[in-house]
Amino acid sequence: MSASGADVVVIGGGANGLVAAARLARRGRRVLVLEAAPDAGGQGRVIAFAPGFHAAPLAIDPGWLPPRVARDAGLPDLAVTEVSTPHSVATGSGGFLTLPREPERAAEAIAAYAKGDAAKWGAFTSRLRRLAGFLEELYARPAPDVDASLRELPGLLALGRRFRALGRADMFELLRTLPLSVWELADDWFESAALKAAVAAGGVVDLQQGPRSGGTGFVLLHHLVGAPAGSIRGRVPWRSGPDAFTEAAVSAARRAGAAIRFDAPVARILVRDDAVTGVALRSGEEIPAPAVLSTADPARTILEWIDPVWLDPEDIRKVQNVRHRGCTAFVLYALDGLPSFPGLAPDALAGTVSLTPDLRTMERAADAAKYGGIADRPHVELSVPSLLWPGLAPQGRHVLVARVHYVPYAATQALDGRVDAAIDAVSPGFASRVLHRVVWTPRDLEERFGLRGGAATQGELALDQILFMRPVAGWGRHATPIGGLFLGGAGTHPGPGILGGAGWLAAERIP
Repeated sequence: MSASGADVVVIGGGANGLVAAARLARRGRRVLVLEAAPDAGGQGRVIAFAPGFHAAPLAIDPGWLPPRVARDAGLPDLAVTEVSTPHSVATGSGGFLTLPREPERAAEAIAAYAKGDAAKWGAFTSRLRRLAGFLEELYARPAPDVDASLRELPGLLALGRRFRALGRADMFELLRTLPLSVWELADDWFESAALKAAVAAGGVVDLQQGPRSGGTGFVLLHHLVGAPAGSIRGRVPWRSGPDAFTEAAVSAARRAGAAIRFDAPVARILVRDDAVTGVALRSGEEIPAPAVLSTADPARTILEWIDPVWLDPEDIRKVQNVRHRGCTAFVLYALDGLPSFPGLAPDALAGTVSLTPDLRTMERAADAAKYGGIADRPHVELSVPSLLWPGLAPQGRHVLVARVHYVPYAATQALDGRVDAAIDAVSPGFASRVLHRVVWTPRDLEERFGLRGGAATQGELALDQILFMRPVAGWGRHATPIGGLFLGGAGTHPGPGILGGAGWLAAERIP
């Protein structure tokens, strides 16, 4: 495509941008994707952090690819690889509780700690699956419109029928669970401290709230959308590598006729007479287009790239008030071999291993962040992705990714020593296996991935920032007050972890 222009400029070459580009191009639009980085993938990019060692830390959970999104974007069926033990938690007594995907096997493991909990496990995971299944239906549709016209009623009625199909007990349970804290949810069901901690960890992912906070029940369900039955954490990873989706989406977009430019950072979105006219790059080049779909976070798009003269001061205020409280840091380790964790089977390291044995320790870690600090015992989860994809490390060596909560954006305390100590406490001699380590704080994530405040969610995932209120009330249908400007990133409905979902819905709004 020439620099003379496009029908639609898509900003961002991550999952949402690529899906949007493919869908628009398949409808005959001339589409140009602009990506600031030298390659595609957005938050799912695989990055070299040491010679020969690679990781995609923001894509440890690959997310959910809705079947309709894959079909409409022309994506092929992507093979997945089964992780038989997707989640483990340290018990605090020198061992680990490992939870296989199959409820019967998980119950056997739980029975060693609490036989009563083991008897409830199957019913608990079945209920989570049914409730998350309703969110899948909700996320595959445009956000409910509080000012719905008659033409919106069939979709709303269909959603209402799906809600009623849950049955009386699950309807009540869904309405109860969404505002509930994961602490209360775990207390309702279980006695084992380690099992409660294993469940609660999924409700605080990328959220600067502890397990006592209301709404963490919703966050738990959100991250179970698309997960197999029996799961309390994590979707199933791609078989060929963490970048399998990105490669397929790039191919689909190009096959449909979309053009993709890398190393093309946007400086401004051009507006005249309350309507988009194109974009300007940092290089000074201007690209005319009557429509722009930005998959960058809404605050960056509106507050940094749009001349405020074209915006209502009230709209600016609402966007400024979107919470971006990045609280997740990563420590990437290049190891000389697979570390040993006594009491934990080596293959469990391919899943997620939480080092926080109880809810109080998790809550104390969140408390420290409230005052801008990092707890002496932060909430650490780790994974060894090179067990699934050996190509991430040289032969015989491994990559370990430690995900650390809670690390405020402005925190300045040394982090790697605390994480090293947490891992060494359950894996004696771990520090001696480390060849190289890299620490990425929320501030580093902002610089590397363009995430405002270091928030991978592009806006905190909370009940007042979802559906028609995401990013702000009145903008939940991806259009903005500026003609031709649309938002389609994780900061819009349906939020993070739904691969291409927001881009697909936003593309539908473009004439």
